[in-house]
Amino acid sequence: MRIRAALPALAGAVALTGTFLSTPAQAAGGVTINRVWFDSPGSDTGSNASLNGEWVLLKNTSSTAISVKGWILKDIANHKYTFPNIKIGAGKTVKVHTGKGTDTSANRYQNRRAYVWNNTSDTATLTKATGSKVDSCSWTTRDPSDKYC
Repeated sequence: MRIRAALPALAGAVALTGTFLSTPAQAAGGVTINRVWFDSPGSDTGSNASLNGEWVLLKNTSSTAISVKGWILKDIANHKYTFPNIKIGAGKTVKVHTGKGTDTSANRYQNRRAYVWNNTSDTATLTKATGSKVDSCSWTTRDPSDKYC
């Protein structure tokens, strides 16, 4: 009789634990899409400066550096940027620009000659090299020229 009475209480405790406590991965943080500037300032002239006016800001929310080697940032049309062998430091950000430039630890460049992020609606998706989804951020015409995710 005692076992039957204890089972519902145990099941309830398991359900509460799963509902209210975060998993170790959630508590540790990770790389997120923090902001997308999808409509570069001014007219879309196609110049390198205009292309670099659209970007995606990734943030490492963990307390340790995270390697993003082989990770992919892409849009709905499957324009892909594959990260080289770099790490994003703990609490640091990296901005991925559309145009050309010199890569640094804080700024990466896709070296494209055309815009990637649609002004009307799009989704930025970050996946690991294995294809598993890390994060995504979507916007529509209701949003201004940028979107905090």
